[in-house]
Amino acid sequence: MDASFKIWETNRHLYLKLINNYSLEQLNKIPDGFSNNLIWNLGHIIVAQQGLVYRLSGLPVNVSEEMTNTYKNGSKPTGQTTQAEVDELKGLLISLMEQTRSDYAAGKFTGYNEYTTGTGFHLASTEEAIQFNNYHEALHMGFMMNIRKFI
Repeated sequence: MDASFKIWETNRHLYLKLINNYSLEQLNKIPDGFSNNLIWNLGHIIVAQQGLVYRLSGLPVNVSEEMTNTYKNGSKPTGQTTQAEVDELKGLLISLMEQTRSDYAAGKFTGYNEYTTGTGFHLASTEEAIQFNNYHEALHMGFMMNIRKFI
């Protein structure tokens, strides 16, 4: 699992670097032809990871229900994200990754409710969820790199 965590950590720092290059207005801009923006993608990967790894392992998630509803699968930006919300997401980007790594090392993930993703991946363990999460986050990095061309 060390390799999976290393990939995840590198990707999360790349997300942070990308987000730090844009103004609040740019983070909130939904380009023509897109259904979301840069900041929604950031919130989405945070919420998705918590659901895939924690909720499906039977553990409480480390994000609010409001945040989950704002960024869950199938949601779309409904307003302007504030700078305070951006700052919170940036903090969670790293802190929740570190928390997951710590919880995994402490053996907190002892069960998993098997789940098949919307794209057809069958996840049968926390380890598989962590590995799929890297794939999912890479997809959203690609979406963000495309969005940034139009803002």
